[in-house]
Amino acid sequence: SDLQKQEERGELLQPLIFVLLVLCSVLLYFKVSLMDPGFVKPEEEVKEGEDKGQGVVIPQIPGDVKLRRCGYCLVKQPMRAKHCQLCQHCVRRYDHHCPWLENCVGERNHPLFIVYLSVQLVVLLWGGQVAWSGLYFEQSREWLQHNIFLLVSFLLILIFTIVVLLLLVSHLYLISCNTTTWEFMSHHRISYLRHSELENPFDQGIILNLWGFFC
Repeated sequence: SDLQKQEERGELLQPLIFVLLVLCSVLLYFKVSLMDPGFVKPEEEVKEGEDKGQGVVIPQIPGDVKLRRCGYCLVKQPMRAKHCQLCQHCVRRYDHHCPWLENCVGERNHPLFIVYLSVQLVVLLWGGQVAWSGLYFEQSREWLQHNIFLLVSFLLILIFTIVVLLLLVSHLYLISCNTTTWEFMSHHRISYLRHSELENPFDQGIILNLWGFFC
């Protein structure tokens, strides 16, 4: 049969891989959106330097910067934690609250969030290439009527690809500097950054920053 011939020529492998990538993307989405991003529990005993990867750089932060209690949930916040009013929790190494995930991106799910963006980008690029390959342009009304759905699909894929690419690149840049979106956007409002002699007291170099984040 034609299906067997296509299988023998390996023509079914690419669609299968694409479907698996889409499935992986969906599973990653639910995993990142449903998992604990690093909520600070009230019963935890928070000690200075407890945060992952902070032991080397905490001494560079001025001594007058004290760990404080959150004014909303009354837990003692670790360094780099922030209260999210949408989640009603303090989140360790808070990066941002993602409206697409309806969850915070923090210490526990940030690496998986980067993996999700990477897989999503591959799916979008692949889908965009497939949509583009199906287009042949003619200046006629009949052509537009027959190809409008494919053309709109390609434009939507292009827009989402640009958004995901910019988001992924910006996050990788911040990770390489060992900073978060919140710290980058609100540097002047954060006490442990505002009073520090260094612009970024957590920066240990690109290699160590990436190693500490992903490993």
